[in-house]
Amino acid sequence: MQDADTTLSASSSIERYSFTQSDELVSLYDESFHLIDCSPRHSKTYVVDFLVDATLWHVYPELLAPKPKSAVEFVIASGVPRSVEIADATTKERRILLIFRTTRGIGVIETESSATHRETSHQSDNDRALLLHQATHDVLTGLPNRRQFSDHLRGALPVPIGAKLALMQIDLDDFKPINDTLGHGAGDAVLKMAAERIRSVLGEDAFAYRLAGDEFAVIQWKVDQPREAERLADALVNAFKEPFTVEGINVFVGASVGVAVAPGDGNEIEQLMKAADIALYAAKKDGRGRARTFSRSMLIVLEQREMLRRSLRTALQEGQFFVEYQPLVRPPFSIVGFETLLRWRHPIVGLIPPSVFIPMAESDGLMSEIGQWVLEQACRTATTWPAHCTVAVNLSPAEFLREGLTDRIAQTLDAVGLRADRLELEITESVLLERTINNLDTLNTLNVLGVQISLDDFGTYYSSLSYLKNFPFDTIKIDKYFIKDLENDEKSQTIVRFIIALAHGLGMRVTAEGVETRGQMTWLQKEGCDQLQGYFLGIPMPAGAIDAFLRQASLVFL
Repeated sequence: MQDADTTLSASSSIERYSFTQSDELVSLYDESFHLIDCSPRHSKTYVVDFLVDATLWHVYPELLAPKPKSAVEFVIASGVPRSVEIADATTKERRILLIFRTTRGIGVIETESSATHRETSHQSDNDRALLLHQATHDVLTGLPNRRQFSDHLRGALPVPIGAKLALMQIDLDDFKPINDTLGHGAGDAVLKMAAERIRSVLGEDAFAYRLAGDEFAVIQWKVDQPREAERLADALVNAFKEPFTVEGINVFVGASVGVAVAPGDGNEIEQLMKAADIALYAAKKDGRGRARTFSRSMLIVLEQREMLRRSLRTALQEGQFFVEYQPLVRPPFSIVGFETLLRWRHPIVGLIPPSVFIPMAESDGLMSEIGQWVLEQACRTATTWPAHCTVAVNLSPAEFLREGLTDRIAQTLDAVGLRADRLELEITESVLLERTINNLDTLNTLNVLGVQISLDDFGTYYSSLSYLKNFPFDTIKIDKYFIKDLENDEKSQTIVRFIIALAHGLGMRVTAEGVETRGQMTWLQKEGCDQLQGYFLGIPMPAGAIDAFLRQASLVFL
């Protein structure tokens, strides 16, 4: 019971605005209209303040009249402040009450008003009410804003002994495409509905805020933490499972939530917010549309990631990158080329997977420099192979969208003396989602140069057939996802047959990735797949091992 009382006391402190300590007549009430705090002057003026169960109606019985009471109900429902004029039942003295919404209920500021100044005072209080609301609330959603969030959190920390406060950082998933495709009006409508969904799952000890854009926050006071916060966080995630309807169109926007609890995860505002941000990052990294609670292991992972990010900036200069080459085979057993695979051997950590460091390099603007190095290495190595062997190089979106790509490729081919038709550039469908006209111009220019173009991982992204119609691809690569169950899964077989027939109908070759068994190879050969790639046919190898591999290739497939 002592813990609960402590938490209630701490929870009350979050509502204590600085003006409750001023010389004004200020009082604060919860959702049930019970008095929870007031200024010193108010305590001296109203003896009723000392009642154990004092309510708004005890302090201001005049507000029970129909018109003033409707004004109170309006403030509760809308969050918009109202000025109400009342008259003392005994003295007939008129006063103006400024009624405003708080996160726990409502507040009242009382202004004395003489008859001669009544009209001016009433207008002044209305202006004051509007300014108060605008300063502390988000205009679009009506939620308390970042300023009020910071004031409340700073006032609540450090939490008293025995109390626990949970902070939840909330980001909306897939919100940006709504603004991009349907316009900002639709985005604003979704944000309003999102705020309502957040409000709908909050208990009496939880308060919601809009921080900026599609970022929200919730502060929750409960003794049983983090269990109660995790329950609320799951409820918040589930509240976004249903679509939002905007102008008759259903759009899906999820929510990712990061949870941190004071005092364990931090008892100062910066510490607690950092912990919640780290947990939110973990939620998004784990696939979005979920909640994660901060743990020390998250901090260690983030610190390691930042260490890698710093190391990445010097990895190229210090020679930590190297490339390997995986064979491309034309059935039955002809080696027709190799795909270039970038590797990073960190001097302390060891081998870092491309799935980890390539997104870092792209976000930090390093991929163009690294990609140019890979291109030069691959083209120079390919000049030592038989003349019929091609070399495939992956192009990241960051490289593809950078100006001057075609000039750099042409200059590289000239510098190393490699024929353009021996270079194959692999791009994914995600590269084509933006700047479509420029993308088409780039691909057409590469096509004119004689460079081959491959659409990588076909079937795993958006797979719009318009790409195949509008862009000049030479090859489609079927992702290994469809190959792994090829021998037994009829659906995979149907999809692969369709892609092969589609590509051949459009005059394109087909390469199957992830071939790991003889059965897969036999099936693909029978269906007319042009090229195969996978561990059954050849593992990635350094450049120095390729000559020996080519000499022994015929023995590998016996």
